[in-house]
Amino acid sequence: MKTTSVMIVGVGGQGSLLASKLLGRLLVDCGYDVKVSEVHGMSQRGGSVVTYVRFGEKVYSPIVTEGEADVIIAFEKLEAARYSSFLKKDGTIIANTQSIDPMPVIIGAAEYPEGVLSELTDKGLSVEALDALALAEQAGSSKAVNIVLMGRAAKYFGIPYEKWISAIENTVKPKFVEMNIKAFDLGYNS
Repeated sequence: MKTTSVMIVGVGGQGSLLASKLLGRLLVDCGYDVKVSEVHGMSQRGGSVVTYVRFGEKVYSPIVTEGEADVIIAFEKLEAARYSSFLKKDGTIIANTQSIDPMPVIIGAAEYPEGVLSELTDKGLSVEALDALALAEQAGSSKAVNIVLMGRAAKYFGIPYEKWISAIENTVKPKFVEMNIKAFDLGYNS
């Protein structure tokens, strides 16, 4: 069995660490050897956050290098562009269409680039874009963007739906389980 490499990228506060915890728990429960590594730039100040999740029969390192990611789950479209060089030739980026202004844009030193995701597809990359924020709000909370995206990404892992639901039930706080399952379902069926 080959090792599969996943990157979860976003901006501080979007729940990428919960998403990596959910994915890691799911994969361990399915019997894979799993390595997870988190890189927290200025995450508490809205900076870039990236998590590497690698799984397979035997995994020796958690780090994903350029050109190695099978799937990149991007919680924000500029983050999808920032990490696109890590994608394998036959890999896929699952990207939220949400824009979150980085500090240079906030202070007026730069403008948020237009057509970020179109540029990636123009380069020949496989990009699945969805408005995860709208789906999360439909589920009951804008904070559920992470779980919506995990629902959309689920098809790339070949793991039965029921196991995902069990992982959600065992990872999120009990009072948020129902809302997170709804968010997962909205992403899963998008």
